[in-house]
Amino acid sequence: MQIILMEKVVNLGNLGDLVKVKDGYARNFLIPQGKAKRATPAALKDFEAKRAELEKAAAEKLAAAQAFAEKLEGIAVTIARKAGVDGRLFGSVTNYDVADGLKAMGFDVEKSSIRMPMGPLKVIGETSLEVSLHTDVLANIKVVIVGEQ
Repeated sequence: MQIILMEKVVNLGNLGDLVKVKDGYARNFLIPQGKAKRATPAALKDFEAKRAELEKAAAEKLAAAQAFAEKLEGIAVTIARKAGVDGRLFGSVTNYDVADGLKAMGFDVEKSSIRMPMGPLKVIGETSLEVSLHTDVLANIKVVIVGEQ
């Protein structure tokens, strides 16, 4: 299916690009989330008329994400969990727990934007994680896991 991207999509394209994707990906994800529209002649004309507005809105989103990333950069989130004597946790710390810790500190971050490449954290210690605030903006945070009695 041919679609017009209404915003930048990772590994797909930028605002205004005409791309061909699988029908299910377009129908079930891109179009319902407002990230794309079907590439019909009427939609192309409509897009070209609104292109300046959409580019301005995208630039504002990017600027807001960069400002938030500057505030978030280097923040240390401390999470207490029960652990054994060898330092392994009874359970794990997931992106949901990190998002709750950030929310308690006053930073409202979606759990899906917290990247955990090695999976859930299962040991006591300090770990660096990335928070994806925008397709082009990443912020680094530290997660400190301490054992509780």
